[in-house]
Amino acid sequence: MFDASALMTYAVIVAGFSALPGPAILLTLARSASSGTRSGVATSLGVATGDLLHTALAVLGVSAILMASAVAFTIMKYIGAAYLIYLGVKAILGPTPSLELPAERQVTPRVAFRQGVFCEALNPKSAMFFLAFLPQFVQPKAGGVSLQLGILGLLFVVIGAAVTIAYACAAGRVGAFLKRSSMVERWQNKVVGSIFCALGVHLALQER
Repeated sequence: MFDASALMTYAVIVAGFSALPGPAILLTLARSASSGTRSGVATSLGVATGDLLHTALAVLGVSAILMASAVAFTIMKYIGAAYLIYLGVKAILGPTPSLELPAERQVTPRVAFRQGVFCEALNPKSAMFFLAFLPQFVQPKAGGVSLQLGILGLLFVVIGAAVTIAYACAAGRVGAFLKRSSMVERWQNKVVGSIFCALGVHLALQER
């Protein structure tokens, strides 16, 4: 169903993207630092649950478009590529956000999990990212588009959860490193932006 090299590329991109400091990582670090490792892990699992919801919505939406029209699916892939390039350019040229971890009151793992779910599930940028990212690796001619999307989405969730849990377990050292590392602050958006742009350009060239 999947080309081995394409699937490996997907896994590497997801792992690299998940490891870069972003909202999910910072929220997980903040929870671990303020409320302990259990709350940090619960936060990461909440974020993963939110990503599962985005995966389900992407599977339903993209599959419906493909069933309606193969041309519409191709158009959607191009729109997704353009959106990824837009995000990449914006990240590269935009200002770098602060990586300072705010002071937080202690919360229970249950509350941390719920906050992680709502934070990720209600983030429209995450929804758009899933709709733009997953279709780039789908091969309609191989059949089983819904299954392909589901597998890709689950792989994204598993890799992302593994990375954020690792951050939660090493919150003290990682948080201190991020706070004092100006190089991370300076280059995180440029690395993420380059990944987005490369993925968008790859799709555009592949379809010609």
